[in-house]
Amino acid sequence: MKKNSEIMQEDLAVIWHPCTQMKDHESLPLIPIKSGKGVYLYDFEGNSYIDAISSWWVNLFGHANPQISARLKEQIDTLEHVLLAGFTHEPAVKLAQGLVEITPKGLEKVFYVDNGSSAIEASLKMSYHYHRNKGKRKSLFLSLSNSYHGETIGALSVGDVALYKETYEPLLIANLQVPVPKDQSEASAKEAIEALATLLEERSSEISAFIVEPLIQGAGGMHMYHPLYLKEARRLTKRYDVHLIADEIMTGFGRTGEMFGCDHASITPDFMTLSKGLTGGYLPLSVVMTTNEVYEAFYCDYNEYKAFLHSHSYTGNPLACSTALAVLEIFKEERVIEKNRKTSAYIWECANRFERLEVVKEVRQQGMVLAIELQGYTPQERIGLRIYTEALKRGVLLRPLGSVIYFMPPYTITSEEIEKVLDVAYESISGLTAKEV
Repeated sequence: MKKNSEIMQEDLAVIWHPCTQMKDHESLPLIPIKSGKGVYLYDFEGNSYIDAISSWWVNLFGHANPQISARLKEQIDTLEHVLLAGFTHEPAVKLAQGLVEITPKGLEKVFYVDNGSSAIEASLKMSYHYHRNKGKRKSLFLSLSNSYHGETIGALSVGDVALYKETYEPLLIANLQVPVPKDQSEASAKEAIEALATLLEERSSEISAFIVEPLIQGAGGMHMYHPLYLKEARRLTKRYDVHLIADEIMTGFGRTGEMFGCDHASITPDFMTLSKGLTGGYLPLSVVMTTNEVYEAFYCDYNEYKAFLHSHSYTGNPLACSTALAVLEIFKEERVIEKNRKTSAYIWECANRFERLEVVKEVRQQGMVLAIELQGYTPQERIGLRIYTEALKRGVLLRPLGSVIYFMPPYTITSEEIEKVLDVAYESISGLTAKEV
């Protein structure tokens, strides 16, 4: 049987990893994973790691989930793929019906894509093209400061990650930004809404859509804000004929404490993008949910040239759709949202002690996402990497965002596993505090 070191060397000879400075692996070992079960990942030497970040936020119900695996195996022997242009298949139809049922009222149409960034691209194009079909040229997009919406060109354009913007600036499409609420208070939400109202009043005739990550800015350090902002943003965008795009790629499917972040504000956006947890971490799949009003603006005779121009080879893949159907079944059968509320309450109970540490700037939570923001370290010190390394030694997979240590575990995590994860994080952080602050 191969050892971790053998797999690592074979990997480094041929694979260029995402979001990674590959030179780091001269000193930082890769962790080859052989298998997974529940919240645990296992390497080739039998070591286990609690997956406290759901493998980049996708794994909802544990690795090798029996119900999802069974549905996938059944579908493999029936139909692996067929083009979705001029053809259809039952998993795509049933999934679309299920998504229309659980998403905010008014989202009646499902457009299949195959990853989160592509869903953002499709929603931006769809919004612009809608206005064009209505005789308006609105070529600007609006987003929040500190936002992240993916890494394709359009998705990067509406994000606010300094490194990306500086590197790829000549390639990006036109975009405006308004301040994100400073924190989770209503006062901050109201202050930020004033800035949004001012900008829309001045430039709404140029703006096609306003895109937001509801309640939690994921890659933006798990920054969180109050649902009042969503409610008021929806009111203003309707008033000024600007679409609202809810990027629920990370926040969707129970992460925020409701099925979707928009549910906290009881709003229906014009577009909702979904991915990540949609298939429970099994296969790539994404969708753009939209309204009949948007759909009908593209419905025409062929020679009118109003049809939406966007496609992917693996659009609506039957295998991915089948795993997503199993995910929706689990939500319905196991009353997941209710269980998550109890789990998130216990996570908060275990996390209170972090506030006593001098190095901790803030502890914040929204549903099944907990974030601990550290202070006193420069980016060059890479404190997050040091926490990551320490946690791995103790059998926990954390992947901090700069100086923000966050927890986004599979929903199947037990109380004992929560305690272990937070104990490991506390030991790692308090150890740094004692030595360095």
